Amino acid sequence: MSARDTALSVLIDCRREGAWLDAALKRQLARDRLDRRDAALATRLASAVVQNRLLLDWWISRYVKGELSRLQPVVLDILRLGCCQLRFFDRLPVSAVVNEAVSQAKRLANPRAAGLVNGVLRTMVREPEHLALPEELSLRYSHPKPLVELLEQSLGRELLEPLLQCHNEVPGTFLQVNRLRCSCQALLSELTRQEGLAAEPHPWLPDCVTVSGGSLEQTDAFRGGRFYVQDPAARLAVLALAPAPGERVLDCCAAPGGKSFAAAIDMKNQGTLVSCDIHPHKIQLIRAGAERLGLDIVEARLQDASVPNPDWAEAFDRIIADVPCSGLGVIRKKPDIRYKDLSPLAELPKVQRRILEAQATQLRPGGLLVYSTCTLLRRENEDVIRGFLAEHPEFCLEALNLPGIGRIESGMKTLLPCAEGTDGFFIAAMRKHE
Repeated sequence: MSARDTALSVLIDCRREGAWLDAALKRQLARDRLDRRDAALATRLASAVVQNRLLLDWWISRYVKGELSRLQPVVLDILRLGCCQLRFFDRLPVSAVVNEAVSQAKRLANPRAAGLVNGVLRTMVREPEHLALPEELSLRYSHPKPLVELLEQSLGRELLEPLLQCHNEVPGTFLQVNRLRCSCQALLSELTRQEGLAAEPHPWLPDCVTVSGGSLEQTDAFRGGRFYVQDPAARLAVLALAPAPGERVLDCCAAPGGKSFAAAIDMKNQGTLVSCDIHPHKIQLIRAGAERLGLDIVEARLQDASVPNPDWAEAFDRIIADVPCSGLGVIRKKPDIRYKDLSPLAELPKVQRRILEAQATQLRPGGLLVYSTCTLLRRENEDVIRGFLAEHPEFCLEALNLPGIGRIESGMKTLLPCAEGTDGFFIAAMRKHE
């Protein structure tokens, strides 16, 4: 099995089963058992095709007679994969790209389709003038027009193109140091000298390491609980919460547990940290992660964040609500999010408000409530907060003071991949009056 065959299998799985790219990749890579180099190539190929699908289809349509909808679906998958390699993977030999695409068409379609694939790809090589980038932003960056319009409404025209461009870049991998078990310098030394990974300190976030290469879960440092994977944006949300040792803290939408782990470490594993989710299997993930990191104050509980728990009335000093959202801030990591149906997303603010209403009853007077999302839409961020505050005069926004960002007097901050280099993320801090 070649890297190209694995990538094609992933694309077929996504199309036929509606599978998410990351899940399909994990499944196919486990099945095909590629070596590290081929597994990395298969991942890059499949991801690049999904990232650039609209653009690839626009290019292919300039070399194929008739509508692309008339093509056998697997043939279009093969053409997308081939065109992507010719346009974005300069180091791959052209002959290998074309020959393997033709072989795939013979095996999965028919000889006539193989001839079409051969002709289209070889014409692309001979006549590359049709592979120029279009002016239209939706096509250039492969974001459906309704999504482009929605993002422009929230962010404005000036930030729109830098954001769309950034969505198609390869995101970094960030490790947060478990300071209860090692220092940042010790972790860097272990990863670089013992594991052979490329690792360096994050440029502005303390106790954070950027890393590339290798399988992190196979390292002794991972098994020994000396780090956990978390984007700087999520870490900043916990820094905004500022939990202290001995306090009673609630992470009401916790899975997979990263913010709970960060808070427990900041609390020096002293106090109470209740970590909740609505899905039973995710509770087990939180428990396993806390055990690996040695965080025994983390108490994983099954609890719907939108329903107040009467036993928790005014029980917590600090609550973080990283609510369900549209996820449009993590398109770099999950490129297929861009193609999801936008219509159900309009209902999310109602869910988010219900969660805030429930958590307001569980925070003690004088306590701090941090609201966060991994989306960039105002209707899920600032509008939700302002609507909540209008009906809850006992709450007020509190200034944020975040490393690498500075002091935010408004108490609300939207982080952008194209500005801060983090996931797209929103953080708001609200204090409940005594």
